[in-house]
Amino acid sequence: MTRGNRSLIYLIVIILTGIIVPFVIWGARFDATLSLEGTRQWMEGYGSWAWAAGIILLIADIVLPVPSTVVMSALGWKYGWWTGGLICAAGSMLSGMVAYAACYWVGRPAARWIAGEEGLRRGEEVFERHGGWLVALSRWMPVLPEAVACLAGLSRMRRRVFLPALACGSVPTGFVFAAIGDLGQSEPAWAIVLSCFVPVLLWLGAARVLKR
Repeated sequence: MTRGNRSLIYLIVIILTGIIVPFVIWGARFDATLSLEGTRQWMEGYGSWAWAAGIILLIADIVLPVPSTVVMSALGWKYGWWTGGLICAAGSMLSGMVAYAACYWVGRPAARWIAGEEGLRRGEEVFERHGGWLVALSRWMPVLPEAVACLAGLSRMRRRVFLPALACGSVPTGFVFAAIGDLGQSEPAWAIVLSCFVPVLLWLGAARVLKR
């Protein structure tokens, strides 16, 4: 294993640790408070701004153990699958953009100190080749959306690739879980299947367009 690969792995482990530790410390408390019913009631406390409160929760998932799929389902429960889906997709997109921008503009010096130039260069190579797939597919997985968006920013992934890939993952995930909330289903196995395969199909199309 080359020095660059080892340094990149160290950086990934540190980012994942920073995301997982809050889940270990506060995860149970957040899960108890932000149940489907609890999340909807919390959002409704903001009246006509309930949708904005939901988006803030999705963005807060970058640093806090917010159960994002539950928040999306609560938005679908309150607003229906179409409007709720749009709100969920917007929230997921904004969350990814905030994580990307913060690491792109602020996190680079810290990443250089941890991984060195070789590690960052290896990260840039990975995201240049596979970044679109990593971003699109990570949006339906736990923990990985925040980590991948941060790594994309640190690796200076091109915005014209990052944003379409982010949309390919965020939009279907948002609509699927909003539909779950709208239908009132608590264990949507089919949601996982759709959230997994739809981003693949969307990114295949988007990648062809970007190459042209």
